[in-house]
Amino acid sequence: REIRLSERKFYQKITDIYATAVDYDATATATKRFFATVQNKLHWAIHGQTAAEVVYNRADADKKNMGLTTWKDAPQGKIQKFDVSVAKNYLAESEMAQLSRLVNAYLDIAEDMAQRNIPVTMADWEERLNRFITATDRDILQDAGKVTAEIAKAHAESEFEKYRIVQDRLYQSDFDRLMNASENKGEKA
Repeated sequence: REIRLSERKFYQKITDIYATAVDYDATATATKRFFATVQNKLHWAIHGQTAAEVVYNRADADKKNMGLTTWKDAPQGKIQKFDVSVAKNYLAESEMAQLSRLVNAYLDIAEDMAQRNIPVTMADWEERLNRFITATDRDILQDAGKVTAEIAKAHAESEFEKYRIVQDRLYQSDFDRLMNASENKGEKA
């Protein structure tokens, strides 16, 4: 229940569940692999791309807001360099809703198992995530994807450098909007 109530990112909720395994070992190879792939498994289940592929394929300086659907200071604030390498920032509202439902349904299963005191190992959790994704008629990511995180980040940051020139030229701060509103009121008087 505490995991569900947290404000952590979706894929981190799943890794929190994994950490409850009876044989949890933060240094185990299986743990590191699971933590590295869980985000990609969830992204893949929703839209058929890894997180890096989303960033690489959707970051575009010529698109409105560089293709981002949200960012730290959205909707009025500037897009920052750190915003452009976060895959969920490119997801459509429907994709975010699907991701939320998928994670919450999996959390329900995990909570039920915890309430029934069913011991689960790290390998069990990984297999259960795969079975759960399959049970929802979604595909399971079978590899690391076609784009590395490093390549995706470099591409997004390159697109951002192009986009930033336009953004800086068009950006209106809160002060600018206030001044424009005051000037417009003065013209009407």
